[in-house]
Amino acid sequence: MKKIPYTTVRPIRSLNLLSQEEIIKLSSPSAELHQLFRECALAILNTDSHEDDAEEIQQLYADFDIRLKSQPRGVMLEIFNAPAQSFVDGTLIRGIQEHLSSVLRDIVYTDFKILAEETNNSAKITDKVFRILRNANMVRPNVSPNLVVCWGGHSIPREEYDYAKHVGYEFGLRGLDIITGCGIGAMKGPMKGAAVGHAKQQITHGRYIGISEPGIIASESPNAIVNELVIMPDIEKRLEAFVRLGHVIVVFPGGVGTVEEIFYLLSILLHPENKYGIPLIFAGPESCRDYFNTLDAFLKQCLGEEISDLYEIVIGEPETVGYKVKQAMTEVHENRRETEEAYYYNWQLHIDPMLQQPFIPTHENMAALDLDPSLPKHLLASQIRSAFSGIVAGNVKSFGIKEVAKHGPYLLKGDPDIMQAIDNLLHIFVKQQRMKLGQGEGVYQPCYKLVG
Repeated sequence: MKKIPYTTVRPIRSLNLLSQEEIIKLSSPSAELHQLFRECALAILNTDSHEDDAEEIQQLYADFDIRLKSQPRGVMLEIFNAPAQSFVDGTLIRGIQEHLSSVLRDIVYTDFKILAEETNNSAKITDKVFRILRNANMVRPNVSPNLVVCWGGHSIPREEYDYAKHVGYEFGLRGLDIITGCGIGAMKGPMKGAAVGHAKQQITHGRYIGISEPGIIASESPNAIVNELVIMPDIEKRLEAFVRLGHVIVVFPGGVGTVEEIFYLLSILLHPENKYGIPLIFAGPESCRDYFNTLDAFLKQCLGEEISDLYEIVIGEPETVGYKVKQAMTEVHENRRETEEAYYYNWQLHIDPMLQQPFIPTHENMAALDLDPSLPKHLLASQIRSAFSGIVAGNVKSFGIKEVAKHGPYLLKGDPDIMQAIDNLLHIFVKQQRMKLGQGEGVYQPCYKLVG
């Protein structure tokens, strides 16, 4: 494991001028904001790593640090004991330097402008998400809808990665841009494919947007294709950013994190106030036919047979996926034009406040989840989403890993049929090595225990 003992770089594109208060909060080792900046910066410098355990990454680079040094012409970043993979001949790779600047921009703006305004008001939370994205230049007027959100696992076999890349290539040929969670696997594949498709069409301004948050970025460091990065303050605002920015959503095979995203979106689509939803397509190679059959059956068992009306499953045929997404994009464009809604931000979508409030995966909160089929479907989907969110935290997030290490597995209680369905799905994910990178059944240690 090679490290660069010391180097300095300047922020680029944004935030090369900071106030003294901002510099102190970001540089003082005892400050909470400094620790947040340090962890996110380490994740950026660990780009394209195949290690997904946040705790292990922190231990490997326990001597890593990053500080801000004020100079007459702005600020300088001092970096100590950084991963050597982010440097070429001792010089930081330009794209990674830009990502570091994005982290600095988002952490400063969020801390001083967004988090200072505490609110439980749904509309104001949506406005906060918009302002973070606007500050990062993610929302752009006068551009027709063309953003495809791609969700899927970072721990996937080569065949699934190649399929996601081929689908991304079809998107690129059709002039579509990509949004993902910015990691590897099914997040990197569509971006890499789209980059080739854009090049063939001589599109030089392709957008490969990565949306992350501090709790997950260490286990899903930005891949090398991402050219626009934004760090949202929590997972709920990250998820809202996906559905507000994106125009069509494509889901590739994944694990518990992908299922969490699916239930988040289905909770929105099921809400009675949403007249217009978001086109949703599940796509995978022929080898994933059983995966999607299992997922489809699981969703129907939890939310009813009619839930399948909200999505379409395409097995194989990357060109068909590209065609269907382009057609769906045209319909979204027409709908936004007819209703005089913005192309760049889905303001009309109603998101229940329950989906906007951060779910903290303590043992108490996990045990208190109401997995009851008598709930309205959109509320049940929201509760199941929180259960999977907790399992994601217990797998890869520092807070969740520490909670499980201290108190044992999370206890989940609920309707026996739903609990059995969750149990069956998670066992399949373990067998398929979708629970954690590089682990298989007999090695994976569950962070949950189902009761009931």
